[in-house]
Amino acid sequence: MGAGTEPDGSSRSDEEWERFLRESVAGAADAPKEPSARARVVARRLRTEPGGGPDGWRSYTPARPKRRTGWYVVGFLVSLALLVVAFVPGRVVDLFAGDDHDAPAAAGRRPTMDEPFRGSPAADWASGAEGITVPEAGAVGWMSAAQVEQALARSRDFLVTSGLDRGVLRGERPEQAIALINPHQKDVQDLLKTAFQSPTEKNDPLLLFSRFQPSRTRLVGDVVKTQGRLTYREGEHGALQVTADVTFVYPVTRADAAGDEEIVRTIVRRELVLNWDDPDKVTTEPGTFSIVSYKYDMTNGGCGAPTGYLTPPFGKERRTDGSGQEVDPYDRSAPVGQGGFAEDECGRATRS
Repeated sequence: MGAGTEPDGSSRSDEEWERFLRESVAGAADAPKEPSARARVVARRLRTEPGGGPDGWRSYTPARPKRRTGWYVVGFLVSLALLVVAFVPGRVVDLFAGDDHDAPAAAGRRPTMDEPFRGSPAADWASGAEGITVPEAGAVGWMSAAQVEQALARSRDFLVTSGLDRGVLRGERPEQAIALINPHQKDVQDLLKTAFQSPTEKNDPLLLFSRFQPSRTRLVGDVVKTQGRLTYREGEHGALQVTADVTFVYPVTRADAAGDEEIVRTIVRRELVLNWDDPDKVTTEPGTFSIVSYKYDMTNGGCGAPTGYLTPPFGKERRTDGSGQEVDPYDRSAPVGQGGFAEDECGRATRS
């Protein structure tokens, strides 16, 4: 059974899980019960599409949004023929940005170069990898407890090298992160080669990596706030299946900003499902995982055509018409990718 998962298959919220860990240390008798999820609209509703290989092969069910799709193939034992799925992000912009300039109380909550998280729930979050909770390891499938512990550490390494590495955030190619992906996932490797040169809705490096264009955007300070966790369970054919659900908060300003300039917080919540496969059953390489699925929600990251970079809006680029469905990008109680928007519509962030 995966850590953070109830016997009936339900999952706890991050807040409940962290309270459970604290109570366990104190000798609490009961684990917290599953809270009810609050419906919220974060991204366009994802749809599923049947698929798979011949009988006896491990297969995954691909999913597809209304209009935009992405897909890739997982390497398998004799043939590389597993269909899996890439999910399209939800796009949200902060439409209340101008309100901070209207009232002294609101101005006091505005971020500054010295306090880029001021006025944000992320101000109380952990920094960097410290905000990604890793569960205690136990034996699963073909792996011993020690091997599971190592796989969980490497899974977190992928999150660090793909979403926190300073070079990657400045637009560099994420070589360390790519090295952790099963090289026999040919279509994934081909997708990555294409995505960095000619990004499209289906081939976009933002599906897996957080990147800003250095000529346009500059990170403020050295801290990225995070909140999330890893869970695990036994997957098909005895694989260790790790699920990561982590929210990253990036404070940024214009690349040419000087002094007390406008600061925007770009918020990305990612969900990744990774398989650490049994090499006797799946074609893989030691120390690498196969990507089962990925999806993300994005706030203040851009709503236009794909560029391969997060494009936070500054100044007049920010919408102030109050349109769009409301979204709280800090609310982690609902699944990633729940809901949907029209093709060119962005949601409206209630806070950022």
